[in-house]
Amino acid sequence: MLDTSLTLPSGAVIKNRIVKAAMSDGLADSQNHATEKHCRLYRRWSEGGAGLLIIGEVQVDHRHPERPGNIALDRPEGKKVLRAMTAAGTIAGNHFWAQLGHAGALTFPEINSNPLAPSAVPVRGNQPQAMTEPDILDLIECYANAAAISREVGFTGIEIHAAHGFLLSQFLSPRFNQRIDDWGGSLENRARLLIEIVRAVRVKIGEDYPIAVKLNATDFQEGGFSFAESQQVARWLDREHIDLLAISGRIHKSDDDAVPDRAPSTGNLAPEGYFLDYASTIKKTINAPVMVTGGFRTRAGIMHALEYGLDLIGLARPLVVDAELPRKLLAGTTDTCPRAEDRFSFDLPFGAGTAWFQMQIIRMGNGMEVDLSINPEKALEMIVDFDHKAAQRYYKDLD
Repeated sequence: MLDTSLTLPSGAVIKNRIVKAAMSDGLADSQNHATEKHCRLYRRWSEGGAGLLIIGEVQVDHRHPERPGNIALDRPEGKKVLRAMTAAGTIAGNHFWAQLGHAGALTFPEINSNPLAPSAVPVRGNQPQAMTEPDILDLIECYANAAAISREVGFTGIEIHAAHGFLLSQFLSPRFNQRIDDWGGSLENRARLLIEIVRAVRVKIGEDYPIAVKLNATDFQEGGFSFAESQQVARWLDREHIDLLAISGRIHKSDDDAVPDRAPSTGNLAPEGYFLDYASTIKKTINAPVMVTGGFRTRAGIMHALEYGLDLIGLARPLVVDAELPRKLLAGTTDTCPRAEDRFSFDLPFGAGTAWFQMQIIRMGNGMEVDLSINPEKALEMIVDFDHKAAQRYYKDLD
């Protein structure tokens, strides 16, 4: 079942059911261009055997990066290396998609501490500016243009990032979207930007190019984006004939805390898969294929999710530790995924675990092997310093 192909509504065929889910790699240069490090990294993951790779945090507006090392597609002079990267990332016959996003209120503060957002709700040290309607209409065009560039440079599809607390997720959440115009208030208004972006992208890139949307199952906050709302938004997206709905979760709160992507499931369908229950419930109400990411660590758990009706399974951190994992799972030569996080102590500082994986991605981009001996707290110090220095080199022209 793992090696069964999946034909998407657009006609694109994913050769197996394993996806290298989106992660922030931080490998772009100070002009937000792809680099040779991306080519090394995504060639390695392509050769690892997944049917689909998704590169995370490809920004539609360079003024609003999640990290200074994000690729940004509004700087088209970097197309040559993008083409080299997509060639490397599809070398094994897999799909390679760009996750298109905009950090909104979660923009890296050393680059832009007054970013555009739905409303002026402070987040993680930033004081956002509420977007005007012209800002919103410009943003829709930015997504459409970024999708067209994605196709031009060789990405075989796109994923619109509407999860994890970034801009489109902020619009969906009544905690962050406090607007009283046509882009806020009711769920229909809060979802309007996402729906309009999907429509504009489809017009720009045609019917034969895959469009996925990554959506929070819920943001796990009182008064926030609920599971019932997520189900309704999924149904609206289904009417737009998207090719894939990716269910995940995580949100940054206005008090700088974050709910990690390890939230409890709604039931007990499987011993792993943080969002399996949410995804399987949504799957029953829409026609589009559904992908679920988060917490899968055994072949049995992955197979259980597929047997329960999910279409694709996203793996992220395990593929950092073992880039060949998809091939091994497909061949049946392993039944478990690496659990590097089991090596971490329970009292790590916030962000240290994520920093450990980010350090490994940097090593992979540099052509080095993963180093399991790296201390997560030391990794956090190194990533903070890495991003700080990258921000200092960042091209500051925000006009």
